Order: sequence, then structure tokens, then C-alpha cells
Amino acid sequence: MIDDDDHQIGYQALPRGVPVVTADGVQLGVVHRVQDNAREHIFDGIVVKTDKGRRFVDAPEVARITLRQVTLNIDHEQALELPEHRGMLGSVETNLKRSGRRWKRRLGG
Repeated sequence: MIDDDDHQIGYQALPRGVPVVTADGVQLGVVHRVQDNAREHIFDGIVVKTDKGRRFVDAPEVARITLRQVTLNIDHEQALELPEHRGMLGSVETNLKRSGRRWKRRLGG
């Protein structure tokens, strides 16, 4: 549900704790953190704190950001399939896998 009185804001101004709502009006959780590429000023997505842990919402799935709520362009059923956000551990694991694949290619394996 879009409230026309609530003005859209940039992702940099989005505070923690703002409700995140799916396209069909179901509250998924609240904003835990905004992910961006600060050097290139690119919005990457939002980490949402849900009852079942933290989930990552990719930027293209975010329809609107206001001070009162974030509205997604996916429905609740699709939102339940969002990937778990593993924080720094997930980033380290991903980087190690990439590095391992590169070395494997270099060594002809």
C-alpha cells in the first residue's frame, strides 16, 4: 500500500527498523541494514530482519523507499524464497570460493 503523503527518500537516508512490506501488503520484517557500493554510489539491496532470520533483498526487488516503509515489488510468497544473509561470514565464504576457482583454472584443474 503506497501512502502518497509519505515522500520517497534515497537509500542512504533509510534508517534501521523501518517496516519492509511485500507487494501484496504483508510485512516481511524491518530494515536491518542497507547494502551499497559506497565507492561507486550504487544501491545493492537491503538486509531485512525477519522472524526467521536475516534475508537479503536485491535492489531490483525494491519498489519504493520512504521514511515509514520499504515496499517491495515481489509478493509474500516470493519473499519467503529470499536468500539468507550471512553477513561477513557469507562474504568471506564467497570470496574464498571465487579465489579457489581462479587458482583451479590457473593450475589447470
